[in-house]
Amino acid sequence: MVSVEEGSAIIGRTIADSRPHWPAPPRPPAGAPNILVVLFDDVGFSDLGCYGSPIRTPTIDALAARGLRYTGYHTTAMCSTTRAALLTGRNHHSVGMGCLSNFDSGFPGYRGKISREAATLPEMLKPHGYNAYMVGKWHVTPLTESGPTGPFDGWPLGRGFDRYYGFMDAETDQYAPELVRDNTPIDPPATYEDGYHLTADLVDQSIRFIADHTASAPHKPWLLWMGLGACHAPHQAPKDIIESYDAVFAHGWDVEREQRLARQKAMGIVPPDTVLPPRNDAVKPWESLSGDEQKVFTRLQSAYAAMLDHADRQLARLVAFLDEAGLSDDTLILVMSDNGASQEGGPNGMVNAMGPYNMKPEPLSEKLARLDDIGGPDTHANFPLGWGMAANTPLRRYKQNTHGGGIRDPLVISWPSGLAARGDLRHQFVHASDVTPTLLDLIGIPVPDTVAGVAQMPIEGESFAASLSDAGAAARTKPQYFEMFGHRGLWKQGWKAVAFHPPGQDFEADQWELFHLDEDFAETRDLAARHPQKLAELVADWWVQAEASHVLPLDDRFGPRFAENALRNQGGRKQFVFYPAMGHLPTDLSPDVRSRSYQIEAHVRIPQAGAQGVLMAHGDATCGYSLYMRDGRLCHTINVGGTLATVTSETEVPTGDRVLGVHLQQQADGRTFTLTLDGQPFGQLKTVLGFANFISWSGLDIGRDRSSPVADYSAPFAFTGQIKRVEVTMDPDQILDGDGIGQAEMARQ
Repeated sequence: MVSVEEGSAIIGRTIADSRPHWPAPPRPPAGAPNILVVLFDDVGFSDLGCYGSPIRTPTIDALAARGLRYTGYHTTAMCSTTRAALLTGRNHHSVGMGCLSNFDSGFPGYRGKISREAATLPEMLKPHGYNAYMVGKWHVTPLTESGPTGPFDGWPLGRGFDRYYGFMDAETDQYAPELVRDNTPIDPPATYEDGYHLTADLVDQSIRFIADHTASAPHKPWLLWMGLGACHAPHQAPKDIIESYDAVFAHGWDVEREQRLARQKAMGIVPPDTVLPPRNDAVKPWESLSGDEQKVFTRLQSAYAAMLDHADRQLARLVAFLDEAGLSDDTLILVMSDNGASQEGGPNGMVNAMGPYNMKPEPLSEKLARLDDIGGPDTHANFPLGWGMAANTPLRRYKQNTHGGGIRDPLVISWPSGLAARGDLRHQFVHASDVTPTLLDLIGIPVPDTVAGVAQMPIEGESFAASLSDAGAAARTKPQYFEMFGHRGLWKQGWKAVAFHPPGQDFEADQWELFHLDEDFAETRDLAARHPQKLAELVADWWVQAEASHVLPLDDRFGPRFAENALRNQGGRKQFVFYPAMGHLPTDLSPDVRSRSYQIEAHVRIPQAGAQGVLMAHGDATCGYSLYMRDGRLCHTINVGGTLATVTSETEVPTGDRVLGVHLQQQADGRTFTLTLDGQPFGQLKTVLGFANFISWSGLDIGRDRSSPVADYSAPFAFTGQIKRVEVTMDPDQILDGDGIGQAEMARQ
């Protein structure tokens, strides 16, 4: 018999005339560093201590002191979009993430999912010997694909990460998060009462991933991507930290802006001649507010500051672990934000935004009465516009906008063994899409032509690696467009054209402004009238860039996009059947009971008198509904913004096989909830409370109510009887307010 060769192996009849072969494993380039990306959420340009803030961020400040701070780092104005650009090195529209992952508009630039033709950083690193781990916020998978059936090709493990621990949506409760481990939803490991906070948990998991990696593969470099919930609403943090900031911010947002600008000038963050722009629209002078308004607004800002402070304290533990493990010198750390500080809190901020989302006002008296609750487990706090303006000092507008306040953000880079810089500044223009090509450049890895057999689109970002070691390195050569909800902008060679777009206005009526950013950091001197040809050039370039990157068609619709997406994915489905063996179901895959009549029926067996526990619950302590038994009686609670309305049966439920239900009849003047026992009325309540636009970001459970209770019981309040199935039947009378939905959905992104 003739020997055969397979690869470099020779296979004979026996081992004596055979030769084995072991393929060489992927090996990283010499000196390839570990990479730690710390991605904050909705943190403004000036919010870090090393960018001029009084908020305590000593860990990040220390990283800046042994590395670099960039003053010209730009993002895309929103979370999903910046993440897509960071991960792929391409423009967000180009890869299909023109807006949010929450909807698919049916156009190439707006699919809500990163294209397979755009490999992610971990997918590009893996063939070169890297392992990749991720914790925290993902939000680049369509939420309709974030449930138990996937598909999982857009989840972190489907896009190159080896392990994942975090949340898939735009936000989550920091005390009772919607967690996923790898591809499986899980319960939080502890509760608020146990001292749990998500940021601390994410750092614990990060340390675990790195420790496991170091134990089993110390010769391999790693990428750890940490997408923190901080400082996206809900602003939640330990009470003692919150209270420590009241005195810091008692002077209000006007004084705060002035103080931050003075620090920024002293640090060299902004040029000495930088001036503050006028207050943003709808922001009142601090001195014009009443004493009660100032008290509430200060506490809302304190909760935000405390959330950032708390995150920095947790990051300190991770940095200390890297030091202890001898990994710090060879770890390239990037700390950044995904967009500017938000405007979603509106002029007056919110203690629990779930009420206003559903047309339930939150007057100042209510805010004041709940002052000490702010930042706690039954609040969904967000600060007023004025504090978002201060966070973005000295820039104009906010997240969602393409003026500086929406797209110019902090970027700190530290790499002790790879960078000589110690506390230096860099003023070059840098874009989120430039980060991945820069990392590949530093490591010495070429951009792949194909990944998993799929031909790759070109990298659109541009490496800024030269500026890491050379303050005088040339600035970016390519122009960079911006677009979000019709707001537009273009940077080119130090100039910027930008247009603010009021929703619903004809795009041709938008007013373009022109700024020379090299001489006007804060965009305060509009040169459109003085240099009309330059403006025309940049606007024309914007259209070229927009067409090339799939930005078109321009679409400023908020509500219709969300409503159309829900209709397309749930279609005419009016019937849901849930079994007790199922796990937690995300909100976007749960019955859409907003603004409609519906019926819930639980088929159960009551083994003995006094049964209790949840049959079905959707939501949490800030908003939702629950059908449950307590002390043998059937109950239903609707919770809108923390205001509860409960109907309880007059008598106990008899033992045996029963059908327990509630029927909601929507009427012009309110809603009538009727409890049913075996199809017969069993109690009734009329209330004005209801879900006009939003139910909850927390999903649905059968037979329990996870760790944040909808009603006034202690979670998980598991059912003591036997559930056979729960059926939800929805009437076809749903009439949704598209504008209201848009405002509610945008406020939670």
